[in-house]
Amino acid sequence: MGVIPLEEALRLAQERDLDLVEVARAAKPPVCRLLNYGKFLYERTKKARQARKSKRAVDVKEIRMQPKIGAHDIAFKTKRIRQFLADGAKVRVRVRFRGRERSYPEIGRALLERIVTGLADVAVIEEAPTIEAGARSVFILLAPKPLGRERDSKQAKSAE
Repeated sequence: MGVIPLEEALRLAQERDLDLVEVARAAKPPVCRLLNYGKFLYERTKKARQARKSKRAVDVKEIRMQPKIGAHDIAFKTKRIRQFLADGAKVRVRVRFRGRERSYPEIGRALLERIVTGLADVAVIEEAPTIEAGARSVFILLAPKPLGRERDSKQAKSAE
């Protein structure tokens, strides 16, 4: 409607049975809109409720292992981590130390690095290897890799 004096804007709002709502106070001159404010608030809360409803909570799955794990067991756990990541969950991989194993946390870190290199095509490191208090365990948090264009096209071809 352009620049209108305040009195005229209020009169227009009253004639149309609407509210005059200031949208941008900092603008010169201030920007206002004619709208039904009650309806506006209702729709805004409805949209917020819908957004919360459709928002999916991210699961964090945990895989635990020990430093003295066999090669086949590593392969099995890696396969399981792949499944969790494919489902969209984040995965915490924890290496627990017992007894004298606590003196060698670098073995646990090496094991985690080995797993991460095996999952480099489907996972990204969200939290770097962290040693928990007391050095009882070391863990890493993995998240699913965001879908790139090439993976999207591969999935589209496999769906056909």
